[in-house]
Amino acid sequence: MFMLAMRSIGQRPGRFLATLLAAFLGAGIIMTFNSLYDTAGRPGVDPVSSDTLTTSASVVGGYGTLLVFFAVASTLTVNVRQRAGELELLRCSGATPGQIRRMVVGEAVAVALIGAVLAIGPAMLGGQALLDAFQDSGQVAGSVDHSFGPVALLSGVDITLVAAAGAAFLAVRRATRARRRRGRARTFLAYAALGIGAASATSTFAFSATDEALMATPAYGAILLSVGFALLAPRLLKGVLDRMPLTGSSGWLAVRNLRRRADHLSGILMSLILFTAVSVATLYMQGVESDAMRTSGAVRTVDAKNLQTLNLTVVGIIVVFVCVMLVNSLYAATTYRRREFGQQRLAGATPGQVLGTVGVEGLVLTAVGLCFGTVAALAGIIPFTVVRSDTVLPHQGLGIWLAVASIAAAATIGTGLVTARRVLRTPAVEAVGVAA
Repeated sequence: MFMLAMRSIGQRPGRFLATLLAAFLGAGIIMTFNSLYDTAGRPGVDPVSSDTLTTSASVVGGYGTLLVFFAVASTLTVNVRQRAGELELLRCSGATPGQIRRMVVGEAVAVALIGAVLAIGPAMLGGQALLDAFQDSGQVAGSVDHSFGPVALLSGVDITLVAAAGAAFLAVRRATRARRRRGRARTFLAYAALGIGAASATSTFAFSATDEALMATPAYGAILLSVGFALLAPRLLKGVLDRMPLTGSSGWLAVRNLRRRADHLSGILMSLILFTAVSVATLYMQGVESDAMRTSGAVRTVDAKNLQTLNLTVVGIIVVFVCVMLVNSLYAATTYRRREFGQQRLAGATPGQVLGTVGVEGLVLTAVGLCFGTVAALAGIIPFTVVRSDTVLPHQGLGIWLAVASIAAAATIGTGLVTARRVLRTPAVEAVGVAA
């Protein structure tokens, strides 16, 4: 099976580019921040600098690990679904489910290893740049030298490989397992995340305005709520579509396509919900915290500077990862619809109508993702703002939310339209014939 996996990669490397990119970025981020552990462990590093470096590596490294898994899982899920016919042919040719799983996992591990190795050089440069930023802000002493050692290297490679193997195993298992059992487990986890998230956000009112852990509780609540909504993504999308009064050929066809492909689009919707919730919640709560510090006239401590740096860094990482996940997933999913687009054109649809349908689909996905992501974010923002500033909503206005919405819309709608336009360059008859 390993030789079959390597031969599959060699024959059609293009299908693995999305996974390679996700592994490259994930391993790069993990190694960049975990190199701070190596730097903190160097002889002569003072306790304040060591604490700053260790805290940054711990927080962002944890987020990075989760994002690597989600990014690789998203691309591999699309890959496995598009290869359903190929995998079924292998099964009919005598391959057992276990052999097929080992082949898919072997492909994922091989691609992830290549991505992790390619990320070593950029991670070294990124770690040095990150240390320079900490030194420029006074959070780390200028005498500290950057170190890229075994912690960064081993953690980056090991976490990426484990994430790729686990994501590939789950993707191929979902493709062959009973759907009913999957749905029950997913629903249980979703409601558990929603319940714990709501409780965590509500417990913010038990803190005082000066507690150091004040921001952590509503932030975790918003994240857990967004995870719960993300796990319910197919059900939420279908519920919205059942109540959506779209008219016109493009609108009607878009709703029909979205209903039919709701399960396949769940990964894209999950990315949008998580991106919106974490970005909006973190940026608004950091804005409220900064305003409160300025109003009180307090001098910003090293811990406060660390918190601000970590918040902005985490949001930046999430933006990059979600954009990569969305672009990869949408590109693969739209390219796979070549035959569908060809059939629509042969049935009388113009290229403009096909593009209109794709645009409406992207608009609906973006709107649903922004809606539930914003609800999860507000569940954390409102309690934090009430406790920290005695107001219900932040004073930052809609600027942050509009920026997040613009990025989400550009990544979702833009990628879908650009990819669909490229697919439509193929003549309809040829597209149907090639895809068949």
